Amino acid sequence: MAKKRFRVAFTVFCCILALVIGFVAAFFLYSYWKRPQGGDAYVSGDLSFHFMELGNSSTGDSIYIKAGDADILIDAGSTRSSSDTTAAYMEEYVTDGTLEYVIVTHADSDHIAGFAGDSDSPSMFDRFECETIIGFPRTNKDTVIYTDYRAQLEEAVAEGSAYYTALECWNGENGAQRTYTLSDGIEMSILYNYFYEHDSADENNYSVCVLFSQGDRHFLFTGDLEEEGEEYLVQYNDLPQVELFKAGHHGSKTSSNECLLEVIRPEIVCVCCCAGTDEYTDIKENQFPTQAMIDRIAPYTDAVYVTSQFADNGDGYTSMNGNIVVTSSAGSNVTVRGSVNDVKLKDTAWFLENRTMPQVWAA
Repeated sequence: MAKKRFRVAFTVFCCILALVIGFVAAFFLYSYWKRPQGGDAYVSGDLSFHFMELGNSSTGDSIYIKAGDADILIDAGSTRSSSDTTAAYMEEYVTDGTLEYVIVTHADSDHIAGFAGDSDSPSMFDRFECETIIGFPRTNKDTVIYTDYRAQLEEAVAEGSAYYTALECWNGENGAQRTYTLSDGIEMSILYNYFYEHDSADENNYSVCVLFSQGDRHFLFTGDLEEEGEEYLVQYNDLPQVELFKAGHHGSKTSSNECLLEVIRPEIVCVCCCAGTDEYTDIKENQFPTQAMIDRIAPYTDAVYVTSQFADNGDGYTSMNGNIVVTSSAGSNVTVRGSVNDVKLKDTAWFLENRTMPQVWAA
């Protein structure tokens, strides 16, 4: 009788043990399948990139990003007063008044003017609580706007913001991280730029470069990085193919080069500029977005979108696509929506009048 009870008890114990082992194994297999690393198909949460119009005809960058519950801002151009327009737009999404991350790519005024601010248009550092600010390690600038930016940055740090350079992030120094988890399955990685540590005659090459990853979807931002910087970017980083690429340097002829494009092979390209403005040159083919950039992008995608365009209407500009929002949601395709329209650059009246259609787009 005792042996029978022992056999029953042992059988029950073995069954329970088998269930526990099976449960643990299933849990780890499920966790492995769901792990939110680049290269895996699983993604979690929404990720949206907002290429904002700046309220004037000056070309510049200011990009708001929503990653789950995290709010991120990359740059604050093009003028000090641009922050009036962009802050009003962002307040619809940043409901708690806090930006978890702010990235300042480089010291050109069309990227930092809204951080400098003035008495009429407060700095973005004053308009929002900024938890972590990541900036460029080097600059050749000593302009008034740069000086004002530094003063505002130091004030934000004194009030509690953490500040790191992109090089500190890459090296994991002083509390900085190379990769930040924004939400379940969404990461932000600071890439290595050779010019974080070396001088360049071109300020644009100091740009902080950032890769967002949502499972096997990737989204690349390189500020105004020029060709030499792009060559080093490819050399020192294992870059994936990307769903989205913010055209380098507003679609200039000197950025978005083949050395980078042949690696990242973008599916969507967004250009932050006022198309056709003579702000920098009177040579029409070199006005943003340039014919050279368009020709290089064309073999990879025709999904190119532009925020604004020049207009002789007193304001100096009008919308092309307007505020461009690129959204990536779990279980669905990446979508592009403009606040004015969703027309691709190649199909706009401006393009048909001012640019030559690449053969691959005309086919």
